[in-house]
Parts: sequence; structure tokens; C-alpha cells
Amino acid sequence: MVHVARLLLLLLTFFLRTDAETPPRFTRTPVDQTGVSGGVASFICQATGDPRPKIVWNKKGKKVSNQRFEVIEFDDGSGSVLRIQPLRTPRDEAIYECVASNNVGEISVSTRLTVLREDQIPRGFPTIDMGPQLKVVERTRTATMLCAASGNPDPEITWFKDFLPVDTSNNNGRIKQLRSGTGFSPSSLSLLLNGWSMFVMS
Repeated sequence: MVHVARLLLLLLTFFLRTDAETPPRFTRTPVDQTGVSGGVASFICQATGDPRPKIVWNKKGKKVSNQRFEVIEFDDGSGSVLRIQPLRTPRDEAIYECVASNNVGEISVSTRLTVLREDQIPRGFPTIDMGPQLKVVERTRTATMLCAASGNPDPEITWFKDFLPVDTSNNNGRIKQLRSGTGFSPSSLSLLLNGWSMFVMS
């Protein structure tokens, strides 16, 4: 009877443990990028799990450590952005790895960075035709920032705040991204200023 009780206790402990803890799972993974020497690259990696996974960035199997390499963590702890600036060729060309781990498990995903010299830039490579301008706007008023880029195919514009990507779907309607249907991919971002800093485009 004692053995049965111990077995039931062990099974109950196992089910409680497995129900409470889950291994890491990626919710957003970095994508391969091609940049220009002297420019910037930003890789985004987010994961979920219980306990909350720890995100580590590796280059060639070793944790990144360089003054030009900055890891910016999301406020909610869901992940981080690896920002490299200024890009250098060929030293920055490599396979980068995002590793998410907790005491239940570990997962990883790899991405490639290619860095071009100015004389290697192909036709159709994206260029910024109009960048966002610094604005001074009264608190609680609406500000609109514009950005336009051209290339072939049409480039995708992503907005960042404090080097983190802007989520226009989860901000109570404060931030809206508007796109034009013209040929050179302009994008505008309207936001209600409330102590926010300037947005930058990458």
C-alpha cells in the first residue's frame, strides 16, 4: 500500500511538473540578410516557454562579443535583437545562431549575414530615397514620419523604436503604418507621442 501511494505521488509530481514547465519554442526567427559595408544589420529572435527562455547569440559557435555588436532585449523578455553597426567585410560575414534555452530544453536557429562592398552592390539593391526626420511634437499630439525606399523587387520597410521592431498590431491603436501603392515603396508611421523616442528605419 505504501509503494502504491509513493507511485501515485511520483506520478502526480511528474504531471504537475510537465504541466507547469514547457521547453522553448520560437515565435520569431531571424532571416538571412545582405548588407553594405558601413551599414547596419538587425536580426530578430523571440521565443516562448516556461520558465521563460534565455536568448544567446553566437557567431561561429561562440557568444558574440564586440563593440560593434549590440544585443537589445525586448521589454517583455520574449527575445532580443542582434544589431551590428557598422558592418565590416569580410569579418562580419558568417553564420549567426540564436539559442533559446531553459531548464526544460534548448533550441537553436541559424541565419546568414552577407556584407557587400560598395563596388559589389547589384542593380536593384534597396536604397533609401527619403528617411524619417527628427520632429518635435507636443505630448498627446499626433506625429507622422515618412520613409521611402526603391529597389527591384520593391523593398519591404520595417520601423524600429530604440532599435526594437515596432509592433503596429498591439499598441491600442496608437501606432499605424500606412503604405502607398506607388512604385517606390513609401511608408508612413502615425503615432500618438507619449514619451516615445524617434523611430529609425532598417
